[in-house]
Amino acid sequence: MKRPEAIGPTAAIGPTAAIGPTAAIGPTAAIGPAAVMPRPHRIVEVDALRGFALCGIFLANVLVMSGLDGLGGGSAGPTASGLDQVAHWLVMALVQTKFYLLFSFLFGYSFILQMDAAERDEAPFAPRMLRRLLGLFVLGALHAVLLYPGDILTTYALLGLVLLAARAVAPARMWRAALWVYGVVAALYLLLGAAVALAGTGEGDGGLAASAAELTTAYRGGPADVVRANMDAWSDILAGLLMMGGMVVAAFLAGFVAGRRRLLADTGTPDRTARLRRICLWGLAVGLPGGVLMAAGTVGPLGARWEIPMFIVGMLTAPALSAAYACGLLLWFTTPRGARLAPAGRMALTNYLVQSLVMALVFTGYGAALYGRVGAAAILGGALLFYGFQLAASTWLMSRHRLGPVERLLRAVTLWGRPAPRG
Repeated sequence: MKRPEAIGPTAAIGPTAAIGPTAAIGPTAAIGPAAVMPRPHRIVEVDALRGFALCGIFLANVLVMSGLDGLGGGSAGPTASGLDQVAHWLVMALVQTKFYLLFSFLFGYSFILQMDAAERDEAPFAPRMLRRLLGLFVLGALHAVLLYPGDILTTYALLGLVLLAARAVAPARMWRAALWVYGVVAALYLLLGAAVALAGTGEGDGGLAASAAELTTAYRGGPADVVRANMDAWSDILAGLLMMGGMVVAAFLAGFVAGRRRLLADTGTPDRTARLRRICLWGLAVGLPGGVLMAAGTVGPLGARWEIPMFIVGMLTAPALSAAYACGLLLWFTTPRGARLAPAGRMALTNYLVQSLVMALVFTGYGAALYGRVGAAAILGGALLFYGFQLAASTWLMSRHRLGPVERLLRAVTLWGRPAPRG
């Protein structure tokens, strides 16, 4: 079974994208009633946060696509070195389940930007957004079948209907709904974790090993074997959607409220800086211990009995760490170098799909078939190098074009016509 990070959620990664649920936007007062003011057509902070989240999603996905990270796994590779174990442990503690929340929040935030765009164009919003969600769903289905079954586009396309239906709800009520959703999901997860911890241990590991061996054979086989393995993984994807759907919806709602209150566009005030610092410190205090427990349960040193319970603890505290990341980045964005991630975020959908294509060529029978053959440290180092290349390429492309290639296609579907050329 794939980890939720890999099967969790990019509309958020796409052009409408978007920190974690409730905690990601700090105290309720931060999104309380406020006058709604005109917004710019693009917000650099949103693009830069999306570019940052793109890197985190890649680091989580590449471990799954390489065959190193699956629920019941916890291995850093067949001949894992100490460096491999450390690299895998750090990803579980600092990355896993944190970045899909960041994307989910940004998806909700960018939903407001899409509404603003429709209003500027004097076009009805609902048909536009339905076409956009349908386009994301089709892209996601193709992506899941051909490249990477842990697709997030289909998840966002389906759950985005919740935002579309609730878009007229008052921000204060939507914020309360986000808190309720998170609370109910947290209670259910804690009950599940307690039941697993009490039930005992590790029986059935032989079945998991056999399943992993079959998956390895398939991904090292020909293209037809890869497609069949991707389609067979859809049951895991559905389970992940059911498990993570509540957290995603809570993050969508929180991001939508933040968009209404212009939290990412309201920059440069002393009060905002102090608030971001407080949220960052609070988020680290809550989120880091949860991440450490998640890594201890899934990678080590805790035993298999604690894998799922500790994963749940880490998942429930992940919004706090997502909030800390986001607020720290927003503080950094006030510096001259702060906007360097924005070009990658502007064409995040293209970059996300290219990442999956490269992973498929490296790890499956489409290309080198290195599935299960490379250690975590080398995989993560290679992923970071490739992301650096994407940053450079995105900067070059965005200096010459208004949209990335896949963003242009999705924009044409959304508008049901050709996007306007760059001004």
